[in-house]
Amino acid sequence: MYRTGSVILNRKTWKPLTNRTVEWVDERYEISEPLTKVLKKPVPKYALRWFYCLGGITAFLFVVQGVTGIMLAFYYKPTPEAAYASIQFIETQVRFGAAIRAIHHWAANGMIVMCTAHMLRVFIMGAYKNPREMNWVSGVLLLILTLAFGFTGYLLPWDQRAFWATTVGSEIAGAVPIIGNLALVFLRVGWNVTGETLSRFYGLHVIIIPLLTVAFMFAHFLMVRRQGVMRPL
Repeated sequence: MYRTGSVILNRKTWKPLTNRTVEWVDERYEISEPLTKVLKKPVPKYALRWFYCLGGITAFLFVVQGVTGIMLAFYYKPTPEAAYASIQFIETQVRFGAAIRAIHHWAANGMIVMCTAHMLRVFIMGAYKNPREMNWVSGVLLLILTLAFGFTGYLLPWDQRAFWATTVGSEIAGAVPIIGNLALVFLRVGWNVTGETLSRFYGLHVIIIPLLTVAFMFAHFLMVRRQGVMRPL
């Protein structure tokens, strides 16, 4: 049985079929040349060090968050009556549910740590200076979005710890001069943490913040690709 499978997988007919498919697509959309320019850009030797990988690790963890988050969203119910029970169902009834939630949890912490470390590396090396100011600004916004991911996701289990953490966190936002009350009401959908707050945080966590993050990551990577990696001091 194993030998039969190996023969099928190693047949040369698969390669021509793949090549013909690629050629068919490229013939119509002419994507091979621009893809080659994007994917085959050489990496400078000085960038082949571990501390140049912190941004890439952050991006990888974002992908992990997206995949595990989609898996969790299949079972999570963002209502005050069902949120906590759905978390318990994921933990105890869904196959590998506890592992997926644990990966989501630790990848979230890792993403914050790696993003912060990446920005410290950029700051120490002076990579935020001319002509990379906009790259720094987009990085700061991405750090804020990463923290917003953590803050909005913390409420979703809808237990006592999540409730009071959100209460304290939104109170901090409410203490901001001038716009404090507006920020507080926006986050809580009122003056108190209620089921409407849970719905608001869920929408921010799974739709608004991910879309903004993808947009700023695309701009961030595009600028890095355009300007290259800064030499170490």
